[in-house]
Amino acid sequence: MNPAEEYILNQPDPYRSILLHIQMIIERTIPEAELKYKWRIPCYYHGETPICYLNASHKKQFVDIGFWHSASLSKFDEYLVSENRKVVKSLRYSSLEEIDDTIFIAILEEAKKQKGKLFYNK
Repeated sequence: MNPAEEYILNQPDPYRSILLHIQMIIERTIPEAELKYKWRIPCYYHGETPICYLNASHKKQFVDIGFWHSASLSKFDEYLVSENRKVVKSLRYSSLEEIDDTIFIAILEEAKKQKGKLFYNK
């Protein structure tokens, strides 16, 4: 088992349930996505292009799914949280019931279109 999978499975509920559900949606929507472990959290990549990261915030009591290509996801701004971050925007869930699979899949499909594109220009 890789460290990213261990991270997910070692989380207490409700974080583990949310992360497993998110993992299933990502892998069904983008089957070629690769789960890696970077910055001590699970991250999904499409080739060399990052799609999103998964972070269980126990202190703030939610799972954060951060998307690097947030500029290309502007039509989903009403669902995404930027919280003063310049590049990343995220979806945040405190329970399985909060997850709208249709919205999440639409965001993933848009993020998938960014393969090969830079998410941040210096």
